[in-house]
Amino acid sequence: MNPALLIVGHGSSDIVGAQEFRAFTERVGKRMEARDIAVAGGFIELSPPPLTDAVRVLIGRGHRRIAAVPLMLVAAGHAKGDIPAALARERERHPGLTVAYGRPLGPHPSVLSLLRERFSGFDGDTVLLVGRGSTDPDANAEVAKVARLLAETTSTGGLAGVEYAFVSLAPPGVAAGLERCRRLGAARIAVLPYFLFPGVLPDRVKSQATAWASEHPGVEVRCAPVLGDTETLADMVIERYDEALAGDIRMNCDTCIYRVALPNFESRVGAAQHPHDHPHDHPH
Repeated sequence: MNPALLIVGHGSSDIVGAQEFRAFTERVGKRMEARDIAVAGGFIELSPPPLTDAVRVLIGRGHRRIAAVPLMLVAAGHAKGDIPAALARERERHPGLTVAYGRPLGPHPSVLSLLRERFSGFDGDTVLLVGRGSTDPDANAEVAKVARLLAETTSTGGLAGVEYAFVSLAPPGVAAGLERCRRLGAARIAVLPYFLFPGVLPDRVKSQATAWASEHPGVEVRCAPVLGDTETLADMVIERYDEALAGDIRMNCDTCIYRVALPNFESRVGAAQHPHDHPHDHPH
């Protein structure tokens, strides 16, 4: 029996966003049928089904080997700590269960391609890439890296430049990012949410950008859609599944605050990780 694929999402209080994750899991499941690989998806918080239910479904189908892929764009606290801790708890609940843990999507060329598609038709604009924001400097730096990669891998006629901002937890905020673009001479700005699915935070990005634009009528501001449920995204998850089982994990840990004593973050080295208490994950 081939190892099953467990897709792990963060979860959202937004019904549409949670449903799009479930639809995406079904998409990947249909893709993997030809390889006789079972697929299930679960969340670590906020939305049903919880990760523990997804694991229980796979075990009920006879699986004792699982490859778990975190469906996240950056390696922040959820991918580095919450999900591994939740998976460790599942191994305790189900003796004999083995789990190969994959890596987040990261600045994959396919992610960059999807981002370019989202602002297609905005030719000549300055792009403001807006990430979630984190207390992990490594995760924030990865958003800046994606912005730079996007700038250097897009033809010069496609955009005037790429800046970055965050919607929570880290500066610069959306308004500050837009202001920076304006001061650099941008007359048209495409706000590009760096999110997989719709949700509370992508909505907040749009509302904050709209509020800033209303106060700056001389600058045209347009908001692009999120990456969304696509075949390209499914390709990346399947790639992460295969590399997790092949042992080909090439995650860069040089700036991970749980491994390296970065200035101002020394206390995080070796910190114990605990899974989220999912409201649908009952102790039994």
